[in-house]
Amino acid sequence: MTVAAAVAFIWLGLVLGISFLEAPLKFRAPGVTLQVGLGIGRLVFAALNRVEVLLAAAVWVALLLGHRSVVSSAMAGAVVLVLIVQLVAVRPALTRRSDRVLAGEEGPRSHAHLVYVGLEVVRRSPGWPGSG
Repeated sequence: MTVAAAVAFIWLGLVLGISFLEAPLKFRAPGVTLQVGLGIGRLVFAALNRVEVLLAAAVWVALLLGHRSVVSSAMAGAVVLVLIVQLVAVRPALTRRSDRVLAGEEGPRSHAHLVYVGLEVVRRSPGWPGSG
């Protein structure tokens, strides 16, 4: 369980640093346009999500090879389920929206971003693996 916890804390640090610091702050940097910020964000979040999948797998391997409880397994499963929802259901909607914005289209703001952020908060709620 120690290895699983260490991996979860690394995962937590990545998500906190990128989702809650880098993502909103890049749009405040001088000279960063919406298009540039979206382009950077797409690259960063694609990389983050690939790393998250690897970290999720590492948590599961550590749990399977080490001492695990029903609670830790259930919580890890719930976190992975939320990640899957983010990657399969929400990210494609965000990509479609950013494609339209990058093509110069304007329109109403997407609610998918709020859903993605909400799911990030749920995954980092107290008591979940990697939540601190």
